[in-house]
Amino acid sequence: MGKHRRWVQISIFAVIIVIGALTLASNLFGSDKKPTQGSEAPDFKLLGLDGTTRKLSDYRGKVVVVNFWGTFCEPCRNEMPALERQRAKWADKNVEILGLNLDEPRVAVENFVSQYKVTFPILLDKNEETRKRYGVSQYPTTFFVGPEGKVDVIRIGEMDEAYIEKTITSLLPQKQGWK
Repeated sequence: MGKHRRWVQISIFAVIIVIGALTLASNLFGSDKKPTQGSEAPDFKLLGLDGTTRKLSDYRGKVVVVNFWGTFCEPCRNEMPALERQRAKWADKNVEILGLNLDEPRVAVENFVSQYKVTFPILLDKNEETRKRYGVSQYPTTFFVGPEGKVDVIRIGEMDEAYIEKTITSLLPQKQGWK
């Protein structure tokens, strides 16, 4: 029995070493690099609170504000009314605001959305796969994606309404006279 036990221990140890090496290699050499300013915004497909599945690529040709947030985050709570007012201001223009929640319980997200009267799409980032692809580690983090699908501005931390408006305005085609 002792002889087999030793082999089982060695086998388990070997499996742990292999898994660790693969994880390290994946993190060091993986092709999923987080987006940077000027890079293509990674596409995602997420279910919204309203039951609609949305993809970032569906908004090609529009300015898209992708805001990663959580109900626990005070700066997220502070900026939510400003995002909502900007959604209303740009509703009939080529601008979309998407709120990506960080895999919190649905009821918590629904209560938050109700309390803050949020009407822009709230997408549920199950397992935080999109957050990881975007390299988000601080909240809120917002990606301003231009009409061509490239990340133009990355903002970590709370935004005020003037900043949101100025950034959106800078990304809109000037020939359309939107200001």
